[in-house]
Amino acid sequence: MSLFSRAEGSDESLTAHIGIVGVSPEGAALFYQALTRHAGKLRAADAQPRLSVHNEPLQMYIDAIRRDDWMSVGRLLRRSAELLARCGAQFCLTPDAAVQHGVQLAEVGSPIPWLTMTELVGDAVARDGRKKVGLIGTDLVMNSSTFQTHLGLRGIKVLTPPAEQGRIINDIIFNELIYGRIKPESRSAVLMTLSELSARGCEAVIIASSEAPIMVSRETSPIPLYEAAEILAEASIRHTLTEHEVSNT
Repeated sequence: MSLFSRAEGSDESLTAHIGIVGVSPEGAALFYQALTRHAGKLRAADAQPRLSVHNEPLQMYIDAIRRDDWMSVGRLLRRSAELLARCGAQFCLTPDAAVQHGVQLAEVGSPIPWLTMTELVGDAVARDGRKKVGLIGTDLVMNSSTFQTHLGLRGIKVLTPPAEQGRIINDIIFNELIYGRIKPESRSAVLMTLSELSARGCEAVIIASSEAPIMVSRETSPIPLYEAAEILAEASIRHTLTEHEVSNT
C-alpha cells in the first residue's frame, strides 16, 4: 500500500501533504509555484496536495554558512521540519541548493523524511546519458562536493565556470536574485557563462539555484538546462501519487 493511499471516510487522506523548508524566501515562492504547476499536470484536478511552508530568517543561514557551521544549518533545517510535521506534512524538502550539504544533518532526529535534490539531479542527468555537464550556483555549490559527488559516482564529469565568472554568478545570486530581480547586464553575463561552458564540451548545465527562473529559462539558454529546483518539484509531486495515479502518468 502506498504511503499516500486514501483511507475511506478520512478527509485527511484525500490529498498528500508536502512540507517546504524555505531558505531564500524568493526561491521558496518560486518553488511553490513550480509545485502547483506540476501538480496540475500529474494529479487529478480535485486531488491537489496540501502545501505548507516554513522558513527561518535567511540571514541566520547566511551567517552559519559563512562560519562554516553546518551543525547550525542542520538545526535550522530540522526546526522547520519539526514545525511542518506539526502542520501535518508527511515529508519535507528544501529547494535551496546552497544548504543541501546540511540536509543529511537535518535528517538526524527529523520527525518526517526528507526528499533530497542532489540525488534526483544526479538521476536525471544519468538517465539522459550525459557524460559532461556544467554547474552554476553560489560559490559554495560550485566549489564543494554537494552535487559533484553524486554526479561523479554516476560517471559524469562536472565543469564549473572560471573563478572570476563564478564570482560574478555568486554576486548576482546574493545581490539580485534573492531579492527577486536581475539587471540586464547580469542576465547577459549568465548567458555568456552558459555559452562558454557549452564551448568547453558540456552537453548541458545544471542550474543549482532556487531563483533560477529569474535568471534564465530553457527557451533563452544556449545549452540544455537541468533546473535543480524544478526537478525536485516534479519529483515531489510524483512522490505523492497513488499506485493508480502512477499507472496513468
